[in-house]
Order: sequence, then C-alpha cells, then structure tokens
Amino acid sequence: MAERMKDSYGPEVAEWVGHRLAGALPDLDARAFAAECMPGYEDLELMDRARRITDVMARHLPADPAAAVTTVTASLGPVEEGLTGMQPFRYLPFVLYVGKYGLGAFEESMAAQHELTRRFTAEFSIRPFLIHHEAATLARLRQWAGDPDPHVRRLVSEGTRPRLPWAPRLPAFIADPAPVLALLELLRDDPSEYVRRSVANNLNDISKDHPEVVVDLAERWWADGDDQRRRLLRHALRTLVKRGDPTALEVLGHAGADHLVVGDVSIEPARPEIGGSVRMTATVVDTRPAGEPATADPVAADERVAVDFVVHFVKANGSASARVFKGAVRVLGPAGSTVVTRSVSLAQQSTRTHHPGVHRVEVQVNGRRSDVGSFVLGRPG
Repeated sequence: MAERMKDSYGPEVAEWVGHRLAGALPDLDARAFAAECMPGYEDLELMDRARRITDVMARHLPADPAAAVTTVTASLGPVEEGLTGMQPFRYLPFVLYVGKYGLGAFEESMAAQHELTRRFTAEFSIRPFLIHHEAATLARLRQWAGDPDPHVRRLVSEGTRPRLPWAPRLPAFIADPAPVLALLELLRDDPSEYVRRSVANNLNDISKDHPEVVVDLAERWWADGDDQRRRLLRHALRTLVKRGDPTALEVLGHAGADHLVVGDVSIEPARPEIGGSVRMTATVVDTRPAGEPATADPVAADERVAVDFVVHFVKANGSASARVFKGAVRVLGPAGSTVVTRSVSLAQQSTRTHHPGVHRVEVQVNGRRSDVGSFVLGRPG
C-alpha cells in the first residue's frame, strides 16, 4: 500500500520546527514543543497537522505580530539546497503562521514570505494578504515579478490563482480577474519553465469563470508568441479544450471537425472489473480528397487534430458523469488518418469512485463528440 502523505509528516516534523524556533527563542525546548503538538496528532490529516504545529508556535512566539513574524524569519536558517519529496513541507507551519497571525505586520510578513517561498512556497500565506491588503499586496507582487529568484516570481502567479488547490478561493479575483491578468502579462515570457507553468495554471483557473477573457488573451499572446509561449497557452486552455470550446480550439490551430470522422474503434476489455483498466483505441480519418487544403492557403493543407476520449462514469444513484481523457494531438492532411489510444485506470481513487454498470464512451475530435460504444464495469471477482 502506498504511503499516505500524512505519514511523512510525523512527530519528527514538529520537533524539527521546534529546533528551528529554538535558534531564535533560546528558552524553547524543541522536544517539549513537539510533545505539545502531539495530542490527537495521529488522527489529523497533513494540513491539520501543520495547523496544529502553527497554533503551538503561536503560544511561544511574541504576542506582537511584528516581533513574532520577525522571529519566524530569523528561525528559518539558510536556504537548503536539494530538498526532495516531502522535505520542503517542513516549512508549511511557518507559512501558515504568517498567513494566520501576520496580517497586522504587513512589511514583516512580506519579508517572511519572500524568504519562505525560496525554501518551500508562500502561495498559501499570501492569500489572506490579497484579501485584506489587496492593493499593497498586488503592488509588492508586481515588484516580485522581476525578482532574480524564480521561486519568488512563481509566487506572483501561483499565489494569485483564483482556485488554488488546498487553499481558500479568492472571490474578488473570481469576479474580476483583471488585477491577476496584469501580473501574468509580466511573466508570460519568463525564462523559467517552472514559472511559465504556473502562469498557465492560473489562466486555466480563470478560464473556468471567464472563458472569453482567457480566449481573447490567448489570441493576443499567440499572435506574436514563440514556441515557448504557445506551449504555455496549450496548457492554459486545457480545460476549455476538454469542454470542446470552439474558440479555444481555433486559437490552438484546430480548424474544425466537419471533414474529420471517427473510423474503427475498440474498447477492451468489454467487461472490465473495478480495480482494472480499460483501453480505448480510435482511428480518425480526414475525408478531404488528397491535395485539398483546409483553407484557401495551400500551406494550411495539414492541420492539428485534437483527439480525446470521454467516459461517462456511472454514479452511485445510477446517473452518469462525463470525464474527458486526453488522447493526442496529431497533424493530418487530406485523405490522412491516425490511430490514437488511451488507457484509463478503473481503480478506486480519492477523486473518483467507480460503480458497476454500463459506461458510455465518446471520441472527441476538435471539440465534436461521437458516440462510439460502451463497456460494462463489474465488481471484482
């Protein structure tokens, strides 16, 4: 059985935090600090374990927010290189402390978050400041968009994501993403793929509430963009592409689906079991006669074709919920064809519970769906 994330966040993390704090608070006993965090600790999930450590920190740090946050920053020590896996998460209690207890000390908290994001991330702590000190925080993020450290620049895009996972949403930016888009403009050609990927994820968040805004931006960015920026946009538009949004598909060069048909399809096995997998294969054919261009421009004879699979998963109440699985993007010319295959796990997951029944399958080509068959999911054994 795979190790749970919280199992990597045991008592040793609380003791490590205690040792760090003891470097700035000489009277603090790291082991006693860790023991203070332990009542009920075993029953808590990862984020709640970090919050428990944060609240114990508050009992030992100065009552004055500025002094407390300054102490937190002093306790961090030098930036550690080469941390892997769950190791950076040791800094999470410090991040949560600044977000919860540092609102009354803006400058000290900004300094702390600048240091924390170089060690882990401050994307969780920056959000309360965006809510309670919006103008000042946006101004500071605009400065940080030019910081030499890519971790700091990434905070600008990741911390402002309206729908950041594991974090409270930002209602003001869900309603009006303009302030966030102004920051993303500064980072669209960042030299770091790490930062550009975050920009794409932010745009993908925004597209869920304002698809037309993101498509308009994508058209503008695409027009004079290089391959690097266009990769960013493909990732940014992924939700709209899965939905079959025609304007998003057009931006990415998918010319349409009128001349594209789904040919041979196989779904194997026909009767898989929960815990297994299903493999879907589809042939897509370009029905234009050989030599006929997609547009008046002969150069456009070959075009990009996005092929995805849609599985309608049976829910507990017998209804179905569709989920799109990426297949491939291929280049097709007149009279051409391509074969695309995708395997889908049917194991029980925290994000998807499987139920027995007939699961309908569609193939989506440049946003247009075709019903191609089904599989019957059964219980194991």
